[in-house]
Formats: sequence, C-alpha cells, structure tokens
Amino acid sequence: MAGLEPGFAAHLESGVTTLCHCWQLTRADGTVFAFTDHDLPLQFEGVTFRADSGLSARALAQTTGLSVDNTEAIGALSDQAIREDEIEQGRFDGAEVLAWLVNWADPTQRLFQFRGSIGELHRAGGSFRAELRGLSEPLNQPMGRVYQKPCSAVLGDGNCGFDLSAPGYSDLRPVEGVEAAQAFRWAGFAGFDESWFARGRLDVLDGPAAGLWGMIKQDRFDGSERVIELWEPIRGAVAPGTMVRITAGCDKRMETCRLKFNNLLNFQGFPDLPEDDWIMAVPKSDGVNSGGSRR
Repeated sequence: MAGLEPGFAAHLESGVTTLCHCWQLTRADGTVFAFTDHDLPLQFEGVTFRADSGLSARALAQTTGLSVDNTEAIGALSDQAIREDEIEQGRFDGAEVLAWLVNWADPTQRLFQFRGSIGELHRAGGSFRAELRGLSEPLNQPMGRVYQKPCSAVLGDGNCGFDLSAPGYSDLRPVEGVEAAQAFRWAGFAGFDESWFARGRLDVLDGPAAGLWGMIKQDRFDGSERVIELWEPIRGAVAPGTMVRITAGCDKRMETCRLKFNNLLNFQGFPDLPEDDWIMAVPKSDGVNSGGSRR
C-alpha cells in the first residue's frame, strides 16, 4: 500500500483491524469541533476527538483531475456538539473539514483522507446533512476582471484600497429599536447624509448574534428617526442595547468613488465603455464627423 506509514500498512494487511474515522471542523471564526465514530475519545495533533453523534460521513468520492471531490456529512444536533441555532445563523458555512482513518488502538497510525469545506447544509428535525466540497471547488469559480462600467472591486478590499476605518466612514453604536432583526432604528443619529450607509454593511458585535452581519438595503430618515434596513434579517437574536458597527456603502459609480471616497485612482470599472446603441451609430450629413470622442 504505497504512501502509507509502514506500521499502519501492516495493520491494514493483518486482517484484524481496529479502525475508526475522525473529523475536525474549523469555522471561519476559529472555533474547532472534533468528532470520532469510536466509542471513546481519541487525541492526536493536540486535538481531542469526541466520541458522540456529532458527525459521521458517507464514503468519500474522490477523483483525479479537476472534478470536485465530495461526500456528505451526517450529524445530530445538540447543545454539546453542533447547535441548531448556529447552523441557522450560518456559522458553519464554509467551515474547513479534515478527515482521517485512524487505528484507535494506536492513534499515531492514521491516514489523512480528506480536506475540504462545508457546502450546502440542510437541517431536518434533530439532524443535519452537509455537503463536503474538496479542494478543487475554488477552481470552478470565475476569475479575472469584469469588463463593465461599474467598479468590480469590493469596497475596502485589496483592489479598492480604501481604508474603511478612516473617520466618517463607519459608526459604532448600540441598537435603540429593531424590527424582525432586519430594520434598525435610532433617534438623533445625525452626522451622516441620508443613504450614506446604503449598500454598506451592519456587523453585530455582541450578544447571541455576535459575529453575524448583513448588507444594508436602505438608509433613510423616518420623521425624527433614522432607519437602516437590511436585505435579509440577521439570523440571530438582536435586542435593543446590542452594539453594532455600521459601515458606509458604495454604489460602484465613478462619481461616488471620486466624490464620496476620493479614491478614483483605484476605480476598477470602465466608465467610458460604449453603450449598445453605439454599435448602430452611422455618420450624419448634418453633424460633425471628425473621428473624435463621442462623449
């Protein structure tokens, strides 16, 4: 058996094995979960793998080439292992998954089988099913720049280069009123123009929904109150007094980049891209046909 540690290979060839599976999940927030289908906890690489019904998996479907390696994880929801509310909040979306085949009698003998991430996750009653995607999954995503008039950068990323921590582009304050975890209200929220935060984002900093965020759909004044509405509700409890950070948004236009952010040198769009009707343009006898710019 090529590629196996000699002791583990000898154990597999012996005909009488003591094997189990171990899985490690690492969420985007750094929280680590580790499970095994053995009836006792196992420990290696500084991680303790719990012996409960937190996670199991079907046979791995692994291929050569660029096809996506995939399998399905099946687990039970519990407060001690994987909680239902955390799945609903999306905290396990994109979590890194590692899987080993282990000799439970001697955990130093093991085979690393799979590395990938959690894709689509479905909840049903007291259990869940999660698609596991292999390392080739990112190769299916489009790459390169988009040839379009609006800016293709994400505000604050490496292509944009704008520092969102600059004064006047974010605000930190407790929630005063909230409706369905989607519309947030404040009285006396001044200092920013109306729609200043539209297309921006709202981050929850404490409470049960800490770490969750949403994209801002509207930023408007309703009488003496300021209302910030998200495209989708925050998938967690947000009560008055919860601290949030609100960040300015960008509509991707060149004028906004120049006037609102003073960041025109990093604009990633093509504002002079001709419209569709330019293709149909023909010379006219009553116009100036100098061959110059049409703008």
